[in-house]
Amino acid sequence: MATLARPIARLVEELTKLPGIGPKTAQRLALYIVSAPIEDAHALADAIVEAKEKTRYCSICCNLTDVDPCRICSHAGRDSSVICVVEDAKDVIAIERTREFKGLYHVLQGAISPMDGIGPKDLRIEELLRRLGGDAVHEVIVATDPNPEGEATAMYLARLIKPLGVRVTRMAHGMPVGGDLEYIDEVTLTKALEGRREL
Repeated sequence: MATLARPIARLVEELTKLPGIGPKTAQRLALYIVSAPIEDAHALADAIVEAKEKTRYCSICCNLTDVDPCRICSHAGRDSSVICVVEDAKDVIAIERTREFKGLYHVLQGAISPMDGIGPKDLRIEELLRRLGGDAVHEVIVATDPNPEGEATAMYLARLIKPLGVRVTRMAHGMPVGGDLEYIDEVTLTKALEGRREL
């Protein structure tokens, strides 16, 4: 990095903090940004600041949103009797790409992972249980990642939810074990939703 101008080196350093961006990609992006018109750099900077300042969590489903409740929770055409529980906002985006799921979501904002010091109290499980308090929800689809943390989270949720008289299902496997929902194609996700099973 000694050959890069100090401001570019700093930009490269900041870009490498982003997930999936290694030093070479960060350098390529930084060089592109400084070569682009100044208006493009300002637009990018403004978009980052606006996203950071105006994005918050939905008070119902805990998904990222700029309005509260979010557009999915407030959509009259969604089936409020089915809630799909996912780990992160990126999982909502992945399932929505299928255009098959018409219910609501609940974003846990992570998965149980004792190795990383993440327990049930660190997730949005209390908010989920409050949503199941009435008779409106008939099914909870647990769509956590098919890895050890996701499976542990799914089993924990099933033990909590079943006594409430709500059907608990798990998305069918057909998804690669150890994979992340955001990288799975729409057809595989659609088939997994259709083939979900009781927990």
